[in-house]
Amino acid sequence: MFPQRLDSPLAYDIAKALIDGFNRHYRLFRAESSRAKHRFETADWHGQQRAQRERIEFYDLRVGEAVARLEKEFKAGDQPMDVWHQVKLHYIGLLVDHHQPELAESFFNSVTTKILHRAYFQNDFIFVRPAISTEYIEPRGAPTYRPYYPTRDGLADTLERVVDDYALLGGFADRRRDAERVAAAILGRFQQVKLRANFQLQVLSGLFYRNKGAYLVGKIINGFVEL
Repeated sequence: MFPQRLDSPLAYDIAKALIDGFNRHYRLFRAESSRAKHRFETADWHGQQRAQRERIEFYDLRVGEAVARLEKEFKAGDQPMDVWHQVKLHYIGLLVDHHQPELAESFFNSVTTKILHRAYFQNDFIFVRPAISTEYIEPRGAPTYRPYYPTRDGLADTLERVVDDYALLGGFADRRRDAERVAAAILGRFQQVKLRANFQLQVLSGLFYRNKGAYLVGKIINGFVEL
């Protein structure tokens, strides 16, 4: 049963330390992602492979840091049930204006399940279902994705603009040729289909880097069909 009121300053301090731990993780992760773009542009393949190996351990390191802080500063594992009830409620409150609530909830679970006894692994103490909806979150800064509205004849031109908008340093062997090949492959899927007024490409604002590749992720929308 949840507490009638939030009267534990300690619970708030624990919740604040948890959200600080997640924010640190996310900030470092984003910084590492931006360095991946630079390594790709400068063909630093050894650095890219090393960073990929480190990234596998990245999350666990941040979780371990948060666990260590909570135990050292708050003796978190010794706190009673009522305090941990309030920790979760305070954490939910801290997520109201947060732009990565679902990731932050997962981080909360990762940390607390290393501290609490298995008997606490229930909805009163951890996030079994998301508490904060992401449906109406308004983005800050750069949008999550960019939409493009090409015509059938201008698709290759649009694809070149998509690539240009990522502002990658370095040249291409033959960008126009590549754009025309991708355009032909896309139009091949719509050969006998009328392009609707909402025909568009939606691409994520960031590229995904792995080994020597940079991957553009997106989808094509035509009427009620998505590819």
